[in-house]
Amino acid sequence: MNCVDSLRPRSGLRVIITAGANGIGRCIGEAFAEAGARVHICDIDGKALDGASYAEGRSLCDVRDHDAAGAFVSGAAEAMGGLDVVVNNAGIAGPTAAIDQIDSDAWKQTIDINLNGQYHIAHHAMPHLRESQGAMINLASVAGRLAFAYRTPYAASKWAVVGLTKSLAAELGPDGVRVNAILPGIVRGARIEGVIRDRADALGISYQEMERRNLEKISLRRMVDPDEIAATALFLCAPGGRSITGQAISVCGNVESL
Repeated sequence: MNCVDSLRPRSGLRVIITAGANGIGRCIGEAFAEAGARVHICDIDGKALDGASYAEGRSLCDVRDHDAAGAFVSGAAEAMGGLDVVVNNAGIAGPTAAIDQIDSDAWKQTIDINLNGQYHIAHHAMPHLRESQGAMINLASVAGRLAFAYRTPYAASKWAVVGLTKSLAAELGPDGVRVNAILPGIVRGARIEGVIRDRADALGISYQEMERRNLEKISLRRMVDPDEIAATALFLCAPGGRSITGQAISVCGNVESL
């Protein structure tokens, strides 16, 4: 295989993606489908699922529910005859507030979706990945390597995702399973617009000023496009990425602080 061909995942990969009907998850799913993969997704947004026609299989599933996550994984594996790639994408931004102002339920919800949801999927998917010697990609964030004032539940969950990723890579490497995390920076789209708005409100400044401050912390002075995250995911599952595991890969334009 030549170098250029090694950058492309092989056709026919059996892929599952959580929260694959919108945003980054959908962009990743569409990229895998374009590369010839069979893709099954889950989401909590039924309307968005109906519109995600790129996916071969679509399931309504809340990853906080251990049994529901198991049903999604087993159903997709049965339909495709196994799994080669698992993309743990489901997550929420969580509250924006000082630590003494954060409601305990909001804290627990953020951890439950962003961290426990990835555990639930990994728990059920790993026997299939061992069989195929496949790959898992966990979506973390640059908030998983930097301090993030006023967003402590989110940052704590994403640091934990990096720890989960590195621990699983060490545990599963002898079985031929690779596990990596992608740490997106400020990704263009509706979600980051909400995050910027919430933080601007918390600091008592305008949206435009908050956006300017964010961009000043990025060496490239621009947001990341979702398809750049998708391209990284595809490479990690291509032959050229076969020796990459246990890594937390930032796709962020070099965010220096949050």
